Amino acid sequence: MICVSLGRTRHKMMIAEHQQLAQKGAQLVELRLDWLGNPPDLGRLLKDKPTPVVITCRRSQDKGLWKFGEDQRQTLLRSAIVAGVDYVDLEEDIAGTIRRYGSTKRIISYHNFDETPANLAEIHQRLASRDPDVVKLVTTAKVPEDNIRLLEVVKNAKVPTVGFCMGDLGVWSRILCRKYGAPFTYATFSAQRTMAPGQLTFEETRDVFHFDQINAETQVFGVVADPVAHSLSPLIHNAAFLAQGVNAVYLPFRIPRERFEHSLKALEALDIRGYSVTLPHKVAALELAQTKISPTAEIGALNTLFRGAAGEWCGANTDCDAALASLRLSFDPAGDPLHPQTDPLNGKRVLILGAGGVSRAIATGLIRAGAAVTITNRTKSKAADLAQSLGCVLAGWENRGAVGTDILINCTSVGMHPKVDETPFQQHWLDEAMTVFDTVYTPERTLLIAQARERGCKVVTGVDMFVRQAARQYEYFTGRSAPVEVMRDTLKKAISVVKVT
Repeated sequence: MICVSLGRTRHKMMIAEHQQLAQKGAQLVELRLDWLGNPPDLGRLLKDKPTPVVITCRRSQDKGLWKFGEDQRQTLLRSAIVAGVDYVDLEEDIAGTIRRYGSTKRIISYHNFDETPANLAEIHQRLASRDPDVVKLVTTAKVPEDNIRLLEVVKNAKVPTVGFCMGDLGVWSRILCRKYGAPFTYATFSAQRTMAPGQLTFEETRDVFHFDQINAETQVFGVVADPVAHSLSPLIHNAAFLAQGVNAVYLPFRIPRERFEHSLKALEALDIRGYSVTLPHKVAALELAQTKISPTAEIGALNTLFRGAAGEWCGANTDCDAALASLRLSFDPAGDPLHPQTDPLNGKRVLILGAGGVSRAIATGLIRAGAAVTITNRTKSKAADLAQSLGCVLAGWENRGAVGTDILINCTSVGMHPKVDETPFQQHWLDEAMTVFDTVYTPERTLLIAQARERGCKVVTGVDMFVRQAARQYEYFTGRSAPVEVMRDTLKKAISVVKVT
């Protein structure tokens, strides 16, 4: 179950949003009385309430907004119990003075906005001794491993326990707590009005992560990055799991660069079955892979880690296969994009803009396919290093428009939202005989793609590559053929209605 937190300054708006949530299918709503600008009118808020409610009223010392005095606050909480509300949230220090009455269930809560203390088990034991129906234990993750310690407490609790970490390092624990027995989690009505750091919206929790379908048998996958909040990978992988009835969830793990190896080893306690790996961890992840699927080692970076048959970590780079498959299909729509009898890329002149990890992966695959590759980059030294390591041609950024090419590939971020009015290659340099491939997928129709179409070029968009690399990861994760069209439709819908940064 998902408890949706509501905080508004006016009774009218809180009641209206409560009604909206009921219409959207919310099953439990937390009314944050401390947000109200005037003293709360419980009768008005509870009259004809459309869902079960949790009544919460936080003091300033607990990061709440209550300003009318402690005696009045406790009287309000007692009145809520007398009124028969479904749940009342009580801090540990007042739980003994506000007694159980009627059918109202008691949530005994502890919040720490500074850290995740070392004595979590002791704190939980104290809360459990205050006559709770539910213990709520919420702390702030300073390192990814804090989430693991807190989930361990949830797992071993004898009293139903809602436990997760706040902050961007703790987002995934808000979802995964369900696997370890949490009766519900907390979400917010709106992304613009969160009650606590790292809180997800009701729609994200329900429709992206499918919280209520998670159980003890749910397999766990995720994307590892820093930052990670912008990633659309959870959206399309979870849509694929749902479409095929796979009992799995895919989560965003923010792992700082300096903690990558330590954190991933600690996360093994949660039996995570696979990761998509992106910046800045693609090279470091190579060291964890005990088995490397060609040409991962040659590329020198990977974007996928998954468990092999013997439980070992296997590493792969799906960017390479996805990019080449997308290009091959643009030349031969009826051909085999992964194992062509005659490779349409053989002999093609390719100019790659950029010298990062995606450029290296795509260039490595193209060279293996027999293409003649030229590298250019705004920072010449990076382009020179990549060209030298791959044995291909180097071109100066200022001369990129003069390079004769059959295929132009943009592997830079130029043209990505929000700078959608920029292009890395001027339109008058484009020739109708070119194939233009832009790896940027937000938006799909970049300025480069739009101008290439105007010039009559054949185009390949970043959406195709992104979906193909994700689909290949899904196959490594699950051993199943990926529902590619489901993934593609989900991604296109998301980038058409959401501005991604």
